Amino acid sequence: MPRFSANLGFLWQERSLPERILSARDAGFSAVECHFPYDVEPKLISAALNETGLKMLALNTYPGEAEQGEFGLCALPGKETEARNAIDQAVGYAAEIGAQRIHIMAGLSGDSTEASDCFTDNLVYASAQSKQHQLGLLIEPINRIDKPNYLLHQTQQAIDIIAMLQNEHDINNIGLMFDCYHVQMTEGNILSRLKAAMPYIAHIQIAAVPGRGEPDSGEVNYQWLLDQIDALNYQGYIGAEYMPADSTDAGLGWLSHYL
Repeated sequence: MPRFSANLGFLWQERSLPERILSARDAGFSAVECHFPYDVEPKLISAALNETGLKMLALNTYPGEAEQGEFGLCALPGKETEARNAIDQAVGYAAEIGAQRIHIMAGLSGDSTEASDCFTDNLVYASAQSKQHQLGLLIEPINRIDKPNYLLHQTQQAIDIIAMLQNEHDINNIGLMFDCYHVQMTEGNILSRLKAAMPYIAHIQIAAVPGRGEPDSGEVNYQWLLDQIDALNYQGYIGAEYMPADSTDAGLGWLSHYL
């Protein structure tokens, strides 16, 4: 039976982040994850996590300035200082609230070798910093329909990066965030890609395709797919990273099947 994590970047956005943690507990989620919690005092997040008993699975590095066309800094040549400041910020925050992993956001850099090398160098740096606090790292392919020019956009591309870092730098704390929405938007054939990527997967996320709404509509049959993931002996959580069509509470009927 899958265990679900509420992605608080999208769910219950009308509430404060500590309140969202309480809402996730009340809805029946087993864990939480978030995007960019940095404007909230860490002690408030820790208090909500302690009250609910939920784990904070992951948070993202600061994405940069959206008005300047930024969506991730770690693959942007010339932004190395800003990228490493964002990594340090995420590591410190994650360590303070007891989060398990950090998603290192690449950025809208296109496909240049320089951008790829920049991303790799920043991952090496992030690995060294995060190991001091026993934190894991995640990298996530993001589809180029929603985010044109995002460097990391294919599952195999991410696997190749992880394997290279393992083999050439002896780095073993970086895993793949397999977001079924992004994979279906870009590549399709989700189950085959899950099977091939499973040795590298550290976290899985779901949302309807298209539209990124509740995972009980669209072209992906998640009840079937989650049964297949169970059969693959996946031990992690399934992150509910979707944008509710109406209120979050009104759209939670899909979760009742598993509760």
